[in-house]
Amino acid sequence: MNNFEQLISGDKPVLVDFYATWCGPCKMMHPILEELKQSMGDKLTIIKIDVDEAQELAAQFGVRAVPTLAIFKQGNLVWKEAGVHSAHQLQLAVEQFL
Repeated sequence: MNNFEQLISGDKPVLVDFYATWCGPCKMMHPILEELKQSMGDKLTIIKIDVDEAQELAAQFGVRAVPTLAIFKQGNLVWKEAGVHSAHQLQLAVEQFL
């Protein structure tokens, strides 16, 4: 099992930020994800995946635009949307899977 599969296989929701270093909107997501992490604490794990370094992984999950945010629970993709989202929008999405 690779490291990514281990990270997403737990009972706790995992928010994955598929991003690219050259992407302006992706840079806007960083402080939003920090805010989300502070408000949700240990209820959520957040990981960032650079699509240029992990092209196979991005393709596996159908990432066609960046940023794409995805929520995994117990190894399953349960939610995915492209674009910039507010911390509040993301928290509402995550809370469905707590």
